[in-house]
Amino acid sequence: MIDTTRIAIRASTQDHLEIEDIIDGVVILKDGSACLVMAITSINFDLLSEKEQEATIYAYAALLNSLTFSIQVIVRSQQKDISAYLNLIEEALQKESRPLYKLQLAKYKEFVKDTVQKNNVLDKKFYLVIPMSAIEIGAAKAMAANLSPKKRKLPFAKNYILERAKINLYPKRDHLIRLLGRLSIKGKQLETEELIKLYFDIYNPESTGQQMVGTKQYQTPIVQSTLIRVEGQESKRVENKNEIPEESIQDKIKNMVNQSI
Repeated sequence: MIDTTRIAIRASTQDHLEIEDIIDGVVILKDGSACLVMAITSINFDLLSEKEQEATIYAYAALLNSLTFSIQVIVRSQQKDISAYLNLIEEALQKESRPLYKLQLAKYKEFVKDTVQKNNVLDKKFYLVIPMSAIEIGAAKAMAANLSPKKRKLPFAKNYILERAKINLYPKRDHLIRLLGRLSIKGKQLETEELIKLYFDIYNPESTGQQMVGTKQYQTPIVQSTLIRVEGQESKRVENKNEIPEESIQDKIKNMVNQSI
């Protein structure tokens, strides 16, 4: 019988993604190019006065005319995620001892949930992407790497691409932030963890409500598994459980939820 644990994994879903790595808020792609993503706020143009609208149009025209590099504008619409707010109401519901207040909290929770589901409340987020082509680092080597019939590899060392990307993209980012300020729009570069969560949500649209935590919060595993080979018998999995009180685990979960709100 074939031991599946000894078969090497030859393919991965990451082979089909263009992302090679995300370091210091810079997305490095497999062809040697890179980009950074900025989250920007928005303004309600219809609520502005006529003079404010004219000033906004002129400022936006000045921003477009000042660009000497390409940018990508992304408008992402998705259903409003209220899971964190519902968890907050549920915690208040569990702590409440007065029957009348407890009933009102339960009704309010169902009202909020039904309102968002029936009316399909959407949450719009706006992003600016500043790209850097691999040709800007070295045209000949980048083209040779992309035309190679073998598995694509980075045309340059990853640290070198990251260094050149920072030199190339950071001044463009600062220029956009300065001009966006004239439109009363704030821009902020997404950090590594924010980019990972953004791409995770894009590739997993049904993952609403899942909270991603940093690697620093993982210290020791609650359950450790080991395989013991017994002669004449199949492998048995032995679970070594650390003695952690149940209350401490619940406290950790509540702290994680409070930090995510």
